[in-house]
Amino acid sequence: MRKYLTVLAMTLFLSGCAEPLPEERRDYVGQWQGTGMELLILKDGTVAYERIKGGGSTSVNAPLKEFVGDDFTVGILFMTTTFDVSSPPHEVDGVWKMTVDGVELTRVSE
Repeated sequence: MRKYLTVLAMTLFLSGCAEPLPEERRDYVGQWQGTGMELLILKDGTVAYERIKGGGSTSVNAPLKEFVGDDFTVGILFMTTTFDVSSPPHEVDGVWKMTVDGVELTRVSE
């Protein structure tokens, strides 16, 4: 519970730094989950990410800076990270999917 409150607080704080997603990128918005990965992208451009891999975890809570092709970069000033989107958001049998950093994600909420 404490972890989720921290993520929520950081998300609210960073939302003031974010730029809204362009209309043509609105399919990226939502809460996405896959094996060992959770990704939250808000309409206002705020991104919260957590990945568990190899016994360790990585988390990022930052504003979305830009899209380059289907990939997107998040961060503040010189501290940025780029997410490799090999399969952009698309609908399959009524379920939204995308592949980020080699992990297939399913949108669980908007």
